[in-house]
Amino acid sequence: MDKQPLNITNGDVLTNYLNELDIVGEKLTWQEMLCEGPTIIEINSEKFLDIRKSFFSEFYDIELDTDKIKFELNKLDAYKEYSEIILWFEYDLFCHINMIAVINLILQKKINLPISLVCSGRIEGTKTLKGLPELNSEQLIDHYKKRVTLNSQDLDLAKTIWGIYCGKDHNLLKPYIITVSSFKYLSNCLKAHLERFPNSTYGLNVLEKNILEIVKNNTIKSKHHLLGYTLNYQGYYGFGDLQISRIIEKLSVFFTKEEHLLTLNRKGHEALLGQHNFAVEIDNNMIYGGLKKFDYHFNKKQNKLVKTVLNAY
Repeated sequence: MDKQPLNITNGDVLTNYLNELDIVGEKLTWQEMLCEGPTIIEINSEKFLDIRKSFFSEFYDIELDTDKIKFELNKLDAYKEYSEIILWFEYDLFCHINMIAVINLILQKKINLPISLVCSGRIEGTKTLKGLPELNSEQLIDHYKKRVTLNSQDLDLAKTIWGIYCGKDHNLLKPYIITVSSFKYLSNCLKAHLERFPNSTYGLNVLEKNILEIVKNNTIKSKHHLLGYTLNYQGYYGFGDLQISRIIEKLSVFFTKEEHLLTLNRKGHEALLGQHNFAVEIDNNMIYGGLKKFDYHFNKKQNKLVKTVLNAY
């Protein structure tokens, strides 16, 4: 029997869509969101799963289904049955960190198969960036036919970025913002990553500041209403309900909640004006790979991360 591809998708929705379209080959669904929480370089390990399980329990009160993750990842062990590996990931930071981890897992397992990428983003004739499940069947199949084969330089790049992300100096990512590769949206994602550390002046990151501006400039009826707005206007982050809801809760100190209206309070206006650094007040305890969010600030003038004053020595 002829060998078939292994399709690695960014989630259940896309896997189901590919099955509906009868896209040939085995499907492996990636079940993680590695853009948040601690990570280590060695993905194929019990230690990695234990770290991730603890993170989801502490930060989201979720029991990570490690059995489900292992079931999916075990499909990689049958690599001799596949003709190639096709990655299905999108333009945003959420997908790109997962995609880079997947490539590293393939390399760590020493799987020697052609790897190609189907990546959505800008679609001709539309103003907004599109996720893969948002494409119609014709568009998705066209992306599939035009998938990009990753070369050795692309794979080395993914390996390097994963190592930096799991490490303690994320400024090392800066040179790769201008590196030419088959990852069309990597530059945007790396910029977005650095800017999700607190701004040196007012202590909010880009997404948190945007959420306050959404409340300031629109009639927002509730936190759920704000969630919908933010999901649609988050740029290159690609976060889901779970992540955005947590961020909104952390920003509650800036809101006044009336019966059918959410507005900025005095602190919210001060934050937007840069009159005070609010990093400590909003409890920036998130972890990105190898770094705690609160340990560094993004200095816009220097265009790099700098240690916070509390952690500089």
